[in-house]
Amino acid sequence: MIPENLRAGDEISFTGVIYTARDAAHKRLVQLLDEGKPLPFDGAVYYAGPCPAPPGRVIGSIGPTTSGRMDAYAPRLIKSGVKIMIGKGNRSQAVINAIREHGGVYLTAVGGAGALLSLCVEKSEIVAFEDLGTEAVRRLTVRDMPLVVAIDSFGGNVYELR
Repeated sequence: MIPENLRAGDEISFTGVIYTARDAAHKRLVQLLDEGKPLPFDGAVYYAGPCPAPPGRVIGSIGPTTSGRMDAYAPRLIKSGVKIMIGKGNRSQAVINAIREHGGVYLTAVGGAGALLSLCVEKSEIVAFEDLGTEAVRRLTVRDMPLVVAIDSFGGNVYELR
């Protein structure tokens, strides 16, 4: 559930479960929907492909991927119930419209800080498309992940604020 008081520009600290998914996984997720099958998760999607975990760590560097690469798939996923997306960079008008119409939110993580973001991950497990390697869908349990509301459910957009 997305708090209704979130507005573009708000800084938040996210604790909970997120699922990683990049380009290849998004293509397969839409194929599942086309086949009438359910998505393999229900929750926030983080556009990231984590690096392998170094010794003693849960996960390796996990910086955000440029979100625009998922824009061809995102409106369909938003319509199917994905309400929270995390990545970096601006989104297409089609994605913004889908967020407004279906009540979603797009959050940004700081690019180039993947090693620091990995410190927020308490648990990681592959839940779908293991054959995709780093692009497999992973379920991450995170604590205090620093994020910024980039596009809110009303269409507010930090990339257009002046």
